[in-house]
Amino acid sequence: MESSLNTSLAILGVLVSLGAVFGCVLAFANKKFAVEINPLIHIVEDVLPKGQCGACGYPGCMAYAEAVVLDPEVSPSCCIPGKEEVARQVAELTGKVMAKIEPRIAQVKCAGTYSKAVRSNEYYGVDDCVAANLIFGGDKVCKYGCLGMGSCARACPFGAITMSPEGLPIVSPDKCTGCGVCENTCPKKVISMMPIGALVRVNCNSHDKGPQAKKACSAACIGCTLCMKSCPYEAIKMDNSLAVVDGNVCIEKCSNPVCLEKCPTGAIKPAVVGILPGTEN
Repeated sequence: MESSLNTSLAILGVLVSLGAVFGCVLAFANKKFAVEINPLIHIVEDVLPKGQCGACGYPGCMAYAEAVVLDPEVSPSCCIPGKEEVARQVAELTGKVMAKIEPRIAQVKCAGTYSKAVRSNEYYGVDDCVAANLIFGGDKVCKYGCLGMGSCARACPFGAITMSPEGLPIVSPDKCTGCGVCENTCPKKVISMMPIGALVRVNCNSHDKGPQAKKACSAACIGCTLCMKSCPYEAIKMDNSLAVVDGNVCIEKCSNPVCLEKCPTGAIKPAVVGILPGTEN
């Protein structure tokens, strides 16, 4: 019994000694091979909005801060959520030239509420748009419309999206930074970025032909081209039966959007953010 105890104590002693030796080795190696971090990286990171959205093209604010400080080719204007104020501060800190940042905001290209969009089936499953899209493309007859599961709202790092009782996302103009996370999250590509200041937007994402689109949703763009023909500035083009507005041309040239009067279904509305799509006046 005493022999076994002595053996156990001896083994324990050896393990403790080995642990102490390895600890000392690791401590020495850590000190010897430590890489000094440029303190400017942390200063730049503190300026960033900490949304970790990846709009800059890097996996988080720290990664972008490191890149913009150490790489002379990385622009100080990559932080979309930070807008010009953050770009100006990063440029001053890094000694780089700031590029102009076009302010943008998320738009929901669908007005297919529960009352307007026809349902093709009932979905029972994970409350997630990507999951719902895997089952026959969702529960709407229109296979281009919003699925209403709120994946975009959950993904938004700034809490800028809420889901309405009518099953469509509502974007907060006060909180949206234009980071694009919601745009990348939506499996239907219903959400896209538009320049702030645009006068009109198309609340539809359907590329179906007119009769089919209208049958699936009463708020659909039917591809009639009346809006495109009425625009004197060629700001509207047709993309496979869907009207698409160039917001920048709209901002620069248009002061009287006559296209609003021509749309027979009301698919084109004033570019008002913060209310239910389709209810703009």
